[in-house]
This record gives sequence, C-alpha cells and structure tokens, in this order.
Amino acid sequence: MAAGVAHEINNPLVYVMSNLDMAIEEIRASAGAVFYAPAKELEDMLVEARQGAERVSKIVRALRTFSRADEERHTSIDLRPTLELAINMTFNEIRHRAKLVTDYGETPPIEADAARLGQVFVNLLVNAAQAIPAGAADANEIRITTSTDPTGKAVVEVRDTGPGIPDQLLGRIFDPFFTTKPIGVGTGLGLSICHSIMTAMGGDISVSSEVGRGTTFQVVIPRARGAEPASTVAVGVPTPSSSGRRAAVLVVDDEPGVGMVFTRILRDHDVTVLGSGAEALDVIAAGRQFDVIFSDLMMPQMTGMEFYRRVTLRSTDIAARMVFMTGGAFTAFAHEFLDEVGNERIEKPFAPSVVRELVQKFLR
Repeated sequence: MAAGVAHEINNPLVYVMSNLDMAIEEIRASAGAVFYAPAKELEDMLVEARQGAERVSKIVRALRTFSRADEERHTSIDLRPTLELAINMTFNEIRHRAKLVTDYGETPPIEADAARLGQVFVNLLVNAAQAIPAGAADANEIRITTSTDPTGKAVVEVRDTGPGIPDQLLGRIFDPFFTTKPIGVGTGLGLSICHSIMTAMGGDISVSSEVGRGTTFQVVIPRARGAEPASTVAVGVPTPSSSGRRAAVLVVDDEPGVGMVFTRILRDHDVTVLGSGAEALDVIAAGRQFDVIFSDLMMPQMTGMEFYRRVTLRSTDIAARMVFMTGGAFTAFAHEFLDEVGNERIEKPFAPSVVRELVQKFLR
C-alpha cells in the first residue's frame, strides 16, 4: 500500500516540481540584470513552493524505501541517505523531546538491505525519543555519530540523554516481548527485530547504558565487497556539451501531466507524447525514428517492461535508447528487470536538468 501511495503522489509531483522549476527559470531569464521588485517577490514565492514540494518528495522517498522492507535485497549502498530517511520519518517524534545532533564521520560503502537497515534506525531513534519525557527539548539530546572501525566496517551510534537502563535489565534488552516502556507503549519486539535484521545482514547491534546519564546503541554494518555505493535518489548523468541538434524524443506515460512537462522541458527538441506502450509500438512500427525514448516503468495494460521487450524484438538499437521513469510502485519482477537491463533510469520527481542532460547524452 505504501509503495502504491508513493507512486500516485510521485506522478503529480513530477509536473508540480518541474513546472515550478521552469517558472523559476523563466523569471530569472526575463528579469536579466534589471532588478524588478514584483518579479523578485514572485521568484521567492516559487522557490518557497519548490522547497515545500521537495519536502513532500523526501517523505515519499522514505515511504518507497521502507515499503520494500520485505524484499531482502542486499546491495552496495551509501549509509547516509538511509540514515537521513530514518531521521526524516522520526523527527516529529524527536523534536518535542530533544535536540537532534548529527556527527557524520567518513564511512565506507556498506553491504546491506536499505529498507531493513532503515527499520533499525527508525526503531532506535523512536526508542531514544520515547526514553525522554516531552517538554524539555532544549535540555536533552539525541546524537547520531557515524565512523569506520579498525576492520573497515561502518559504525552508527545513537546516543540519548534519557534515564538510562539498569544493569539488571540491560542483558534482556534484545529479548522478544521485553520492554522498559509503560504498558500500552510498544510491544517489546522492536529491538528483537533489530537484532535479527543486523545478524542476518552480517552486522551487529549492541547497547551500553548508565542510569541517569543515558543510553547508546551501536550498529556495525559490513563493508561492501568492492562495489560502488548505489544511489537512493534520482540518477543523473555527467553534463556533456550541447550538440546543437534538435532531438526526436518519444515520451510514453499514462499520466498526461508528465507528458506536458516534457514538452516544456524539451521545448528546443521535437517531442512526441503518447499515453500507452501499445500506441508507441504502432508509431515505431510505422518507421518513426527517435533519438531517445522516455517510458514509465509501471503503466496499465502494457508496462514499460513489456514495451521494452517488444521493442527489443524489433530493434536492439531502439531498445538501448529507452530511459525508464520510476514512480515507486515496484514489484520483485520490476526489480529483477532493472537489474537485468543496462538502460538509463530516472526517478520521479526529476529535475528538468536531468532530462536535458540525458537527451544531450544520446545526441553525442
């Protein structure tokens, strides 16, 4: 359900954020060097709206990440984005109880399942917040520290200034159904699940505490096996120099607003927008040539995956020019497909600059 909600929000976010970007560009281009107060105020309003939309995008990104928690996909990832998503999801719980301090040291790429690791961080942050009574946020602190241990593993510590845990209870903290919280607050399963997740990941979780001084949980995560860290945000490409040639671009998406955004972003190119894979196949079969094809991955009737496979039967060269747009509703089959093909992909919502850079890449 979370993945489906994320997908439905991401589609309108594409044209909300892209249209804001385009409007800001237009105002800045038309204003030139002349300072015009109403235009400057309008620009500020649009920038603020863009910042609000970006906050929505971050929330949706968190929904997407944590909705995949049952898929168990260990890959090479960067630690910080997963940690930041957990912070975003729990900050409302934290801010009324403590100041949040982050002290990020260097960490290596890690071998982990991002969704399950996110569950661990969310649980630790919520526990840290709930250990501190509400109403004295300025007097309390939750500190997140990252570092690398002598063996090259990534280390995350979550330290709170709560009441601490007595020694006689500390040894039971990871036992199922054991909790130090009041009746009705929590199930006593959170830390047990965290321990199971870290053990399955080849990592470790431990706790130290001092009554009256607070508690520290330490999470140790294995270093990735020689792989580059995978990004959890939209994929970009290096900015090449413009070729000066108009590109023939095909956009296949069942959301009309997405197609409209592409025509505005790529106004210097020839853009054809179609609402289904079946229509696109007919156009390709009729002999139309395109420099690049942007296709939504999850569409009704014919998915972007099926569209790609049918295009491949006609021409592998055309199929290689396809760029997949993903909005959040992933199946295990979709993950396998993206792992299998080497095509470019961008995540909704995307910046206009990413789209333009991709088109220029295919024109080289």
